[in-house]
Amino acid sequence: MSETLLSSRNLAFELYEVLDAEGLTQRERFAEHTRETFDAAIGTARNIAEKYFAPHNRKNDENEPRYEDGQAILIPEVKPAVDAFLEAGFLNAARSFEAGGMQLPTLLSQACFAHFQSANAASTSYPFLTMGAANLIESFGDEAQKRRFLQPMIDGRFFGTMALTEPHAGSSLSDIRTRAEPAPDGTYRLKGNKIFISGGDHPLSENIVHMVLAKLPDAPPGVKGISLFIVPKFLVNDDGSLGKRNDVLLAGLFHKMGWRGTTSTALNFGDNGDCVGYLVGKPHHGLSYMFQMMNEARIGVGMGAVMLGYAGYLYSLEYARERPQGRLPDSKDPTTAPVAIIQHADVRRMLLTQKAYVEGAFDLGLYAARLFDDTTTLESDAERRRAHELLDLLTPIVKSWPSEFCLKANELAIQILGGHGYTREYPVEQYYRDNRLNPIHEGTHGIQSLDLLGRKLAQNGGAGLKQLIRLVADTTERAQAYDTLTPLRQPLETLVANLQTVTLGLLTDLAQGKVNSSLANSALYLKVFGHMVIGWRWLEQAIRAVEGLARGNAADSDFYKGKLQAARYFLTWEVPGCHHELALLEARDDTCLGMRDEWF
Repeated sequence: MSETLLSSRNLAFELYEVLDAEGLTQRERFAEHTRETFDAAIGTARNIAEKYFAPHNRKNDENEPRYEDGQAILIPEVKPAVDAFLEAGFLNAARSFEAGGMQLPTLLSQACFAHFQSANAASTSYPFLTMGAANLIESFGDEAQKRRFLQPMIDGRFFGTMALTEPHAGSSLSDIRTRAEPAPDGTYRLKGNKIFISGGDHPLSENIVHMVLAKLPDAPPGVKGISLFIVPKFLVNDDGSLGKRNDVLLAGLFHKMGWRGTTSTALNFGDNGDCVGYLVGKPHHGLSYMFQMMNEARIGVGMGAVMLGYAGYLYSLEYARERPQGRLPDSKDPTTAPVAIIQHADVRRMLLTQKAYVEGAFDLGLYAARLFDDTTTLESDAERRRAHELLDLLTPIVKSWPSEFCLKANELAIQILGGHGYTREYPVEQYYRDNRLNPIHEGTHGIQSLDLLGRKLAQNGGAGLKQLIRLVADTTERAQAYDTLTPLRQPLETLVANLQTVTLGLLTDLAQGKVNSSLANSALYLKVFGHMVIGWRWLEQAIRAVEGLARGNAADSDFYKGKLQAARYFLTWEVPGCHHELALLEARDDTCLGMRDEWF
């Protein structure tokens, strides 16, 4: 098979034709980079992903971590892969040169990381979590905490986790029971239990730094009483050497449907009364700090969902080209040779659906990465603020839409392989199982929809929403210059107009206190809003494809025509269907809200 991780041509299209990655080199932070350095980093990522990560993806799945003598045991191939990732500098790809990083734009570091997510989601999770934990300490830790914990994490000696969920309180963080008591030396002693902690124990690093949410004795009730603590597996001495084992115990491992190569742990803090933790920032502000890592993780989860969908799409595409079976409906002669199944219209439908989902979501994920660059490197405070407002609005979509629809792409990949797709001898069933986690972790689909409709839309006077509507309008206006795009543009314009009307009504009801009825069908709203965003991103791609065809490069003709066909599919098959959900939202349909427990 030619390309198994992602299409290098599509990646170049996104970076250099749609998202103007080269334009970032005009900003001071990225001035030392060129397209050549960007491409070199991408080439290195692809090589390491193919050489070290992809080969043990199946073995990771078949030999999940074992719990032995209080430790998690992994297959031996994981560490060389992670070490190669570290040695190539990808742990700190976006960090400054002075801090030992590559100082790449987040757009490019995300493009590099996508190769690892496609090759082996489970092994990639360990450095992914470490990046988020390191960024959290860098943003909110004091200088002593940075010296003791951050620098070893940057060096790849310590890894990190986020410890939020508890046995009795999954997504309801206001109900956590883990406690932190102040100690005379200025540290704290934690006691509690956390579950589903990815990467909570492993032999890949010298130490593991847990970012733990807990409550102080004087904590106010609810989320306003949550504090954030650094809790290392091993204590760290003043000279940087490792001290004694902290009172953090691996209580056991969970056995998952997918992502089997990532340890999912139950951790006990303070069973022996001596779990040392270090308060990060101000007391009772922990959840606001943790949202930085959570939002990074949500965007990462969305991109992980994209890449698993992408891997399944590429495999089923190659399979469809090579698998002969059946004859076309107008061929009645049984003695003629079977055709490759890609010749069958329904197989093409399933492939085109996958392409529309994964390439639309891939574009959105990279767009979000570029928005993050804008939040840190645009010239004025006002420009950076606007970029942050837009990214904040889009984060629930970046996380949840790919988690739902790239999973559907995995379903279609299985269907294309038929009976083979349902067997473990082929990788598409693992891609599906691995991807099935993504609609759940880092905030379920329902939670993201409540965040979008109940909070993000009206935030800052609706500044992010107003920006997004203007950007979509700008795209549809530019599309008017091309007659061929009229059938693609008009369904998006109709959806935007209808969505704005329904949104205004829902926000009005929320402002009047009609919370339950307004939010009852928020999942439908997230789906429609996501389709509008992906439709916008497909129209942007379609404009670039028309421009590419006009340049007349024969070698790229099929690529651009494929882009236009996928855009046509999404905007004429998928987008018009959203009006049914909008009608339910407009009517405040209470079919689900009105159902009673005793009626089931």
